[in-house]
Amino acid sequence: MRLPLGTAVLVVVLALLAALTAGHFVAAFVGPGASPFLAVGNSVIDLAPSWLVEFGKDVFGTKNKLALLLGIGVALVLIALAAGAVSRRRAAPGIGLIIALGAVGLAAVVTRPELGQLAVTAPIVSFLVGIAVFPWLHRLALETYGPRTVSGTGDAGGAVEVREPRAVTDASRRRFLGSTIGVAAGAGVAGLTGQTFAGPDIQASRADIAPFAPATTAPPIPAGADFAANGTPTLITPNRDFYTIHTALVVPRVPVDEWTLRIHGMVERPITLTYDDLRQRPLVERTLTLACVSNPVGGTLISTANFIGVDLRDLLREAGVKPGAEQLYSTSHDGFTAGTPVDAVMEPDRRAMLALGMNGEPLPVSHGFPVRMIVPGLYGFVSATKWLVDLELTTWKAKQGYWQPRGWAREAPVKTQSRIDGPLGDITAGDVVVAGTAWAPHVGIDAVEVRVDDGPWQRAELSTEVSVDTWRMWRATVRMSPGRNTVTCRATDRTGATQPEVETPVAPDGATGWHSVTFTAQ
Repeated sequence: MRLPLGTAVLVVVLALLAALTAGHFVAAFVGPGASPFLAVGNSVIDLAPSWLVEFGKDVFGTKNKLALLLGIGVALVLIALAAGAVSRRRAAPGIGLIIALGAVGLAAVVTRPELGQLAVTAPIVSFLVGIAVFPWLHRLALETYGPRTVSGTGDAGGAVEVREPRAVTDASRRRFLGSTIGVAAGAGVAGLTGQTFAGPDIQASRADIAPFAPATTAPPIPAGADFAANGTPTLITPNRDFYTIHTALVVPRVPVDEWTLRIHGMVERPITLTYDDLRQRPLVERTLTLACVSNPVGGTLISTANFIGVDLRDLLREAGVKPGAEQLYSTSHDGFTAGTPVDAVMEPDRRAMLALGMNGEPLPVSHGFPVRMIVPGLYGFVSATKWLVDLELTTWKAKQGYWQPRGWAREAPVKTQSRIDGPLGDITAGDVVVAGTAWAPHVGIDAVEVRVDDGPWQRAELSTEVSVDTWRMWRATVRMSPGRNTVTCRATDRTGATQPEVETPVAPDGATGWHSVTFTAQ
């Protein structure tokens, strides 16, 4: 006789749940990334082939990390089904599963570069809880639903032991159900507690920061800087709407009093800075547009904000960049790395900076609090490291950033692009105002043209330019006929180059192509 399949699977699932939530609870106090479940997820991200990463982005967009966690959860459920099926008679197969998963969780945690030595306690506790809960529940299940051994008489008249189905009593059923409910409740409390108290109180750390008083403020936004009334974004993107892309499953939570930045490598004078050191330097405010290399044609992974921080070029000049340094190799608190061309950072008009504030407040946690790096005109994956903790001057040969071994470009200037944002809603045939956004950060937009179907190109009206480092809105009145009308746009930057028509994917250095939208006019 064996345990019912559903009971055997329930025992495995509850043991896994108890183990994972116990590790999540401990991780709240030794580092949120030490949670075995999340550490495995981060390892999957790091080890996944580039084609799989791109598939996830294409299918799930900015929800790809949630999809990954759900996928790991589904995989664990499937493993539990298999383990339950082979653990109906004996606990040994399930114990083997706990040991194997414990080893995977431990390996994932100890190989995370951002975690300290205490982080190992989370997977250890997770393993101990799993290895204790599963045999206990399995024994209770057998005592409740499994066969029992009774004495009997064999055919030859001798005494024999016979295994027969056990009569399930109300008392045994209550004991088993009470135990399973207790484990489930305990797991829920542990998981919720771990999630609630994970890491330091970063919002309190942000709230304690004194208001910024930049020595150099950004020029006021001029009238006519956007065509929001016609469907474009506002020139300044509110923090809540600013696009968010990063590789971290768990957003780093670094209090300002624990943050330091080391500038070293091929420099004359290595520097270590605290947050207060940066605050005491002359702060600058700059209106800058940031773009993600994963932004497809017509996509929305681009935003603009007023950033407050310190001039990065000035810091590097103080450190004394040695001849031969080719890249500024930046490292995030979570271990992400990026390589930025030193020549670009050191350009006098590049306006590269270490940002502390965003739209008048300290950086939001999801946007790199306490400090992030920004280099206008380059895609973020090579220039905009969040949660910055280390800057090393080195060569291209010596090190590669996170994305280069995965097939992405080493140097990635933002490509000239434009998109159509409006009109929205019902359209009446006749003259229609079409509006959109164009960008060529650090180069500038000189013209945008639109056409309806295969008609002639017509020049659009451009919004008032704020700077070459920000996006620019456009609008044009076009004639639409009743029925379907396809509107296409293209931009020309300040060098005279018009964005190419041929559409290419985002990998390895940004998408190209003309954006088209089909409208139906009544």
